[in-house]
Amino acid sequence: MRALLLAATLLTATAAHAQYASKQPGEPAFRSLYKEMVETDTSVTTGSCTAAADKLAVRFKAAGFTDADITQFSVPEFPKDGGIVVHLKGSSAKLQPMLLLGHLDVVAAKPEDWTRSPFTLIEEGGYFYGRGTFDDKAQAAIWADLLIRLKAGKAPKRTIKLALTCGEETTTAFNGADWLAKNRPELIMAQFALNEGGGGRYDDNGKPQGLAVQVGEKTVQNFWLEATNPGGHSSVPRPDNAITDLARAVVAVNTHEFPVQYTDTTRAYFTTLSTVLPGPVGSAMMRLLADPADTQANRIVSTDPTNHSVLRTTCVATLLEAGHAENALAQRARSNVNCRMFPGTDPNALKADLDKVIGNAKVGITLKLPIRPVARPTPMNPAIIGPMKALGEKHFPGVPMLAMMSTGATDAIYIAPIGIPVYGAPGTLIDPDGNGIHGLNERIKIESLMKGRDYLSDLVAVLANPK
Repeated sequence: MRALLLAATLLTATAAHAQYASKQPGEPAFRSLYKEMVETDTSVTTGSCTAAADKLAVRFKAAGFTDADITQFSVPEFPKDGGIVVHLKGSSAKLQPMLLLGHLDVVAAKPEDWTRSPFTLIEEGGYFYGRGTFDDKAQAAIWADLLIRLKAGKAPKRTIKLALTCGEETTTAFNGADWLAKNRPELIMAQFALNEGGGGRYDDNGKPQGLAVQVGEKTVQNFWLEATNPGGHSSVPRPDNAITDLARAVVAVNTHEFPVQYTDTTRAYFTTLSTVLPGPVGSAMMRLLADPADTQANRIVSTDPTNHSVLRTTCVATLLEAGHAENALAQRARSNVNCRMFPGTDPNALKADLDKVIGNAKVGITLKLPIRPVARPTPMNPAIIGPMKALGEKHFPGVPMLAMMSTGATDAIYIAPIGIPVYGAPGTLIDPDGNGIHGLNERIKIESLMKGRDYLSDLVAVLANPK
């Protein structure tokens, strides 16, 4: 899923908006690759990531990559959920590799609900329309196209590894990034990785408003809350009631405020915002940075839902099930609680906290599978962040860049535990309405795609050829 969360109250850029001309060579070939990827259905319901990986393998081999450079993988239980890893060997034996990470799968799309065919790339009004045009086939196509172009030139100093996997969009699906980390870590082992999750934002007038690099993210963990009861006839209600017990538990969870926490990333984020936001909000951010227990400052800063979520673990009920008949007392009532855990939070410790918050032994709490790795804070490495900012000034002059921790989730959660810090790269900018990502009529501004291609190509070149 695309995890970019640029607050609407972010800095306002002063750069003039002008028609953009791509500076990278081979745009027709890139458009062809991008079109093929978008028009290959890779949704978990009706598509095949393996088919997309097969088509990419053909292109890589045509570009001169050997069988030894290309690894396609899948498992017998999920033959359509395959992925591909490609290596471009560097000239330096001393430099560790870098990893370009992306996902091939997309959220399901019902053609009858869309204005245009979701699996046909349509150019209209300055946009490309189609499922995956933004999430994540924009970046995946940029990575693949870049490796093909680099193969035709001088080898970079650092080996570049590309991993395009399946399963990022569906919790219960086979996840290729997780499989690689557990079964073939040598294929993806790198000093650092560039991933989705960063990007940027246009304002309501189509001007670049801000750039973002994702440095760290939360971990998703779901829980079942369940209350049981002997039940009985609804004409003779009992004082103990499964629905009542569950309802009180849900209210307790939904209204509970977890304590304020910071990583280096979020501390830098709020420090920057506190200096540019006028009035009580900026002042409250400064006070909260100095004292996370300042309840008044917390209340002011947390009025913004994004700020509220970045500051802490959050848990909220998302599904409810109860009862078996209109004229019977419920024998069972349960709710799914979706938690986004702050980096370093152990799910079992959170389970114990929820038990205290609910305070009712009649409500059981169970961790739901999958149980993902505990997220660890990603370092604010100046060797990575510095070039991102410098190139941001070059490609997006006058547009500010912030390092952010995502409140969502990407495949970085599986890659980081094997020792690879993952950074959501800036580059492609999103519209204020979210561009239909995960929804209807997904689209990307063509200018955003091409300018993102230019920025990311330069970024990889700099990071792959350190001085």
